[in-house]
Amino acid sequence: MLVDLHCHSTASDGALNPEALAARAKEQGVEAIALTDHDTLDGLAAMQTACAEQGVRWVSGVELSANWNGVTVHVLGYGFALDAPALLAHAEMLREGRWQRAEEIGKRLARKGMPDALAGAQALQQAQGESRNAPARPHFADFLVQQGYVKDRSEAFRKWLGAGKIGDVKQHWPELADAVGVLRKAGAWASLAHPMHYELTRTKRYRLISAFVEAGGQALEVVNGRQEDTQIGQLAIQCREMGLLASAGSDFHGPSPWSELGRMKPVPQDLRLLAERLLS
Repeated sequence: MLVDLHCHSTASDGALNPEALAARAKEQGVEAIALTDHDTLDGLAAMQTACAEQGVRWVSGVELSANWNGVTVHVLGYGFALDAPALLAHAEMLREGRWQRAEEIGKRLARKGMPDALAGAQALQQAQGESRNAPARPHFADFLVQQGYVKDRSEAFRKWLGAGKIGDVKQHWPELADAVGVLRKAGAWASLAHPMHYELTRTKRYRLISAFVEAGGQALEVVNGRQEDTQIGQLAIQCREMGLLASAGSDFHGPSPWSELGRMKPVPQDLRLLAERLLS
């Protein structure tokens, strides 16, 4: 069974609304899917309905931002009730923080001669699909392209929005243990998202995974899209050593030559799969 446990919709920073995402999953042969938008549950009810219409199995999901030793990390949660009170309250807190961040990005860009960036980014976001959530940096990048300040998204991030640039507004995320704790309280399975994406040495990555397990984490995203085989191998070793389940997902945000729903490398066969627990 082709299962994709990591993708995004217009409820956060994806390009497709839940209905279009479910239809694309069907087209790509994905048999089961989890929508894991950043810090919000807003798209899940629509995704559940759309998946039922498409004949695609649905799993509730979310990707929560957290802090570990000053590093922003992401925790994927699965299989929770959509009305879980603790998780809803946590997501609302994160929503407020993301709006404050977006407002600050808009102010900083205005001081550099690029006014109305927040309103422009929000308009582009809403054109993709109705959302209560703050526009993310990709929406700001699209606004800068639209207004002619940069030629493409890459230049927008390189000059204004990337790491260390004025639009790189840091947010004070909850601690890793708190994010995992909220998921577990909601009855969710917790998986550490794309451990190789964080700029950590091998030793620090091992400490991160150890802290995640200590907090109650149950799985590791061993496969994220088309990542390198050597990275998959390293994560598989840590998965075995720590007795974790393995998860896999495309991390799809929108149609592109390098990203597609269901397109990820295989999980090493000897690992225990989180998908089997979720779909059993």
